[in-house]
Amino acid sequence: MTQNTAQYDVCAVGNAIVDVLSPCDAAFLTAQDLAPNSMQLVDAERSTALYDAMAPGVEASGGSAGNTVAGVGSFGGRAAYIGKVADDTLGQVFTHDIRAAGVHFDTPVLTGGADQGFGTGRCLINVLPDGARTMATFLGAANQLYADDIDQALIAASEIVYLEGYLFDPAPARAAFERAATAAHQAGRKVAITLSDTFVVARWRAELLDFVTQSADIVLANEAELGALFETEDFEAAAAKLAAIVDIAAVTRGEHGSVVIRGDQRVTVAAYPVAKVVDTTGAGDQYAAGFLLGVARGLPLEDAARLGSLAASEVIAHWGPRPMVKLVDLAAEHGLKL
Repeated sequence: MTQNTAQYDVCAVGNAIVDVLSPCDAAFLTAQDLAPNSMQLVDAERSTALYDAMAPGVEASGGSAGNTVAGVGSFGGRAAYIGKVADDTLGQVFTHDIRAAGVHFDTPVLTGGADQGFGTGRCLINVLPDGARTMATFLGAANQLYADDIDQALIAASEIVYLEGYLFDPAPARAAFERAATAAHQAGRKVAITLSDTFVVARWRAELLDFVTQSADIVLANEAELGALFETEDFEAAAAKLAAIVDIAAVTRGEHGSVVIRGDQRVTVAAYPVAKVVDTTGAGDQYAAGFLLGVARGLPLEDAARLGSLAASEVIAHWGPRPMVKLVDLAAEHGLKL
């Protein structure tokens, strides 16, 4: 069991981002030339202009992998995070929030980053009435995560090292990504990766596929990302291809739940019902939190997937990408034990 071999259940490497979430309609997305349900990278000028045009909303610490380890902490798991923030107000907000979630975080701050145009990263998220979200991300300081920022001792002390697919966009961060994976395997740890977004897959399909084949033990993806990786709309064919090259493939399918495959074992777990979907931001991140913690603790795949589904159901029922209740208590209410 993990508690006997590792100090941390999950250590995530990702883009440290503060989310700004606002309601919108389809006309707003069209007017702003935003592709619905996408994530696109923007520069500081475009980020400021879009922020000014958005409806009043809420600010919440985010970043895909950051959301995941916050979820691990909410489950009572031991989590760590590696990501870059600047020495500005948003950086202080991010650092406070992730530590308050019980996550170990001590990546060196980018000193003077704000003065150089590298303020703490922010993701502007416009949410449609059905909960679907469209993201415009200014990476800022997150774009300055380098290989030297990877704490190899921290990686070695973590049962699973979780890598955010968004890191394939900035070249320096991708080098950090590679170092983390190498350090994990040298220490006998598992490497997990999320594909993050169909547009990320489209931009870096060959590189992602090569990394998955060579370095990933566990892959998390949604159905669309899986199809984009193998350039097919045939779910079964794509799932079989992924399962053939990794130890564990976990694919989420929205209201249809998730499918997890390990070798000849295949588990299908239903989604937990939600009275009203408010905001789908963070759904995949929280699924990853429950699932990875379950795997790290040696639970059966079905139980791990149930933890993931439960966490996802909690986060889509409110604004923001992180849990608003203690997931460990929610799990106990549903008879799920870690």
